[in-house]
Amino acid sequence: MGAVQKRNVSKMETTYVKQQEHLEIASARKRKLLLRRLSIFFVFACFISYLLISSNISQTAALDAKVAQKKKLEAKLNDLKHQQSILKQDIVNLNDDDYIAKLARKEYFFSDKNEIIFNIPDGKKEK
Repeated sequence: MGAVQKRNVSKMETTYVKQQEHLEIASARKRKLLLRRLSIFFVFACFISYLLISSNISQTAALDAKVAQKKKLEAKLNDLKHQQSILKQDIVNLNDDDYIAKLARKEYFFSDKNEIIFNIPDGKKEK
């Protein structure tokens, strides 16, 4: 029971057996070539996937940078438009003689007829 018996079996040398052996060898070659092709295809697919993913990530990062830059420039544009409207109002005011006279009296201490200018110090006390 515990002993393994060896069987001596001889091969038959017929054309059918030879054909079957050739078919097995050909099948093994086809399987080996199929595995090689599949492994090459897998490596190629991984390489293409890596390129696509890295390209997508870099384009996403570039797009995020452009969006941030656009927001910054839009805020700057709004500030410049506000400043432009203030400057246009200043141009309109500077074409008015009454405004120029008022500005000169305020900034340069000019006076009208029969007007006395008193220079009052600020409310802050100097120590």
